[in-house]
Amino acid sequence: MYTNEKSFMKKISIWLLFLVCGFTVNAQTENEAIVQSLKAANIEVLAQYFDDFIDLKLLDKEEVKNMSKNQASIALKSFYNENGIIGFDKVSEGGKGTLAYLIGKLTTANKSYNITIQLKQKNGKSQIITIRIS
Repeated sequence: MYTNEKSFMKKISIWLLFLVCGFTVNAQTENEAIVQSLKAANIEVLAQYFDDFIDLKLLDKEEVKNMSKNQASIALKSFYNENGIIGFDKVSEGGKGTLAYLIGKLTTANKSYNITIQLKQKNGKSQIITIRIS
């Protein structure tokens, strides 16, 4: 019986390892897609990673909490167009548990803006819950 229990625990451990690695790889792939959409200034692709409602802070404007995915996409697209955003340079990324962040600089022809994006794991996918641009 002891051998069967040990074998069973070993199998469970291996499955858990694969499950955790799968989530980590999936989150890294999604985070890379988010970075690529920022580099390409492609709001349509970025918006695919928005949670249903996000918090959005753009420069000197008040932060808007629980903005719908559609409204946030329109506001961000408008910001990009008004400010001539042409790219993104990632500065840092990290996280713990189900939360993660990306920090970088949105670039224009002659200026840059700081951006912080907070993400959470929801239903096995990385979803953007906060964007702050300063």
